[in-house]
Amino acid sequence: MNRFFGAVVAATIALSLPVPVEAGWKLIAANQEVKLKKSGMLVTPKQEWNRWTRRPGKKAEAWTLDGLSLNEITFYGGLQTGDTLLKDRKKKTKPLPKFDSTMLVPDVVQWFEATNRIVLDTALFEIDAIEPAQFADQPGFRFTYHYVATGNELVRKGEAMGAIVDGELYLINYTAPEIHFFEHNRDDFLNLVNSVRLTGK
Repeated sequence: MNRFFGAVVAATIALSLPVPVEAGWKLIAANQEVKLKKSGMLVTPKQEWNRWTRRPGKKAEAWTLDGLSLNEITFYGGLQTGDTLLKDRKKKTKPLPKFDSTMLVPDVVQWFEATNRIVLDTALFEIDAIEPAQFADQPGFRFTYHYVATGNELVRKGEAMGAIVDGELYLINYTAPEIHFFEHNRDDFLNLVNSVRLTGK
């Protein structure tokens, strides 16, 4: 499958996905520092982004350039012990694992993977690499992964960078179709990560 055909497939899938009625979008201006909701994390985008008004988690928000199925960046700010990564919509049948401030980096990555396996309803979610990285001038971590959601043959790649600071987790996650889109928008993700400032609540 060549890149052009893959891009067309991804775009077609994106257009066919249902959008929640209550969901809306807010334009984020370029070159202006933005404080992420319920978080002490601030970022300065180099271009305009679209912020999804429906929050994926209590302390999370999602941005995109062209649609969440084509390039999605999710910010998680100040998660504390007992918090879940995303909204726990099926607490009784499929409860999401909770963050613990004592977690080491491999534990955080495993927790992230376990959460996504439940939310995406997939057994095909693999971590590709984990390594140290600077995040907002703090010693942090970076990991990459790929997955295929149930009922969808499209392979998606992801990259996340973050740090645990004063017992709270700050994480920025980027995901996009493996073919064309992931590499095409990866620098946009890195630009956001490199602009992060942590100020506390």
